[in-house]
Amino acid sequence: MRNSNYCVIMAGGIGSRFWPISTTEKPKQFLDILDVGYSLLQLTFKRFSNLFPVENIYVVTSQNYKTLVAEQLSEIPEANILTEPMRRNTAPCISYATCRIKSKTSFANIVVTPADHLIVDEEAFTRNIESGLQFVQNNDALLTIGIKPNRPDTGYGYIQIDEAKSKDDNFKRVKTFTEKPNLELAKFFLESGEFHWNAGIFMWSLKSIDKALTTHLPEVHNLFLEGESLFGTDEERQFIQKVYSECKTISIDYGVMERAKNVFTLCAEFGWSDLGTWKSLYENSKKDEAKNVLFNEEKMIIENAYENIIRLPKNKLAIIKDLEGYIVVDSGDALLISKTENEQELKDSLNELKRKTGE
Repeated sequence: MRNSNYCVIMAGGIGSRFWPISTTEKPKQFLDILDVGYSLLQLTFKRFSNLFPVENIYVVTSQNYKTLVAEQLSEIPEANILTEPMRRNTAPCISYATCRIKSKTSFANIVVTPADHLIVDEEAFTRNIESGLQFVQNNDALLTIGIKPNRPDTGYGYIQIDEAKSKDDNFKRVKTFTEKPNLELAKFFLESGEFHWNAGIFMWSLKSIDKALTTHLPEVHNLFLEGESLFGTDEERQFIQKVYSECKTISIDYGVMERAKNVFTLCAEFGWSDLGTWKSLYENSKKDEAKNVLFNEEKMIIENAYENIIRLPKNKLAIIKDLEGYIVVDSGDALLISKTENEQELKDSLNELKRKTGE
């Protein structure tokens, strides 16, 4: 079974919410965000290389990041780095990887995963992936992982399960998907017990996803299918350039998962976070006695400061005094200081900074 299992790592995002250390030149998946000696992409690869042969692991990324992927994941064949000429969201990315795998084999079980998530309990995660792969091998199903929520978070998408149509304690038929709700709705979701966070990790057989894409997104998938004979040849890159210039921007959630009738979720708990914001990093990091999260704190003096996340360059001298609930991040040539509770407003500020400076 192991040789029939494939992993697709999506690593094309620009990680703008981790500005200023995440930039378009080197976004967060290529950074050691957790300060553990490995980038998020490397951690994701290590996690799945224990489950899949290296030659069965593909990374889909921007063509601008191909060199970064090759440097950080020297173990995988260069041909397994699939490059996108432009951003088109997750559906074209998954269609491309599906067709590439299809050009190699007629039978496969596939995991599709983001490159930048935090997994705390690796053993539980592995068990869930193995269980999910077995499920999609034996069922015509599109499977996503649902995480039991422990708070009314407005930053995640939600999956509603349909208990009436579910016969398994772990694998539940999906009733609805809801993108990032407001706080009132998120509280209702939490209290109802019917909703799980959408982890954005998918599993399916090659046959099931090929059929689903053909049924629900033919205008995208057929573009890739036209070049099946070109995959793995010198003509692939030119073909992909043409396809991406013609296909629309659409997510796999909206394009397929919300439309298909054979969608299930694996209800799991393994210490998951999408690490989408500085606040989420704060929540999932070790804190000192004053509930501060500090990176490179060797030359910092912290006085009367509480519940902050502070990341400064190594060897930078700093005094942080009388500060509570702030994000302080210095990348060396850019500085962010903001109340943590106002983090959602930073996107507008960043857009204004780009307009003002041209950076």
